[in-house]
Amino acid sequence: MAPNGFKQLQLNFSGMGCWLTLAIGFLLMTTVGIGWLLKSLLVLIVLLLLIPVVLVVGVQFWLRRNLVEGSCPACDQPLTGFKTIPLSCPSCGAALQAMDGTFVRVAAEGTIDVDAINVDVSNLDDGPADNVTIVDVDVLPPADT
Repeated sequence: MAPNGFKQLQLNFSGMGCWLTLAIGFLLMTTVGIGWLLKSLLVLIVLLLLIPVVLVVGVQFWLRRNLVEGSCPACDQPLTGFKTIPLSCPSCGAALQAMDGTFVRVAAEGTIDVDAINVDVSNLDDGPADNVTIVDVDVLPPADT
């Protein structure tokens, strides 16, 4: 007997949670029907199949709009880069930026970058102490941007 003379009643509901869940699920299935469950599973399967397809198509569309393929204007090394991200040529190290589907050199502030055409070099030897090299350069006018 207990010291106070009262009998303690103990109930054990440890296995009742599982049975109660099964009973409520069975009651719900018989009352509402099982069609909603099958439709939900069908929608879930369709979403699982369509999401990767939509992601692949979306990434390909984004890459077509933002990826630029061309060659380095300094050394003609083939390059691939993004429109908004500046890069440097792995071959010659020139700083490049994608502009209008091609790569152009990026010059530092205050630097004038020109393309030279028809560079003629001639040496004039007027004497042993005086070596003079004359370079004739034709410069293109700046392009309208």
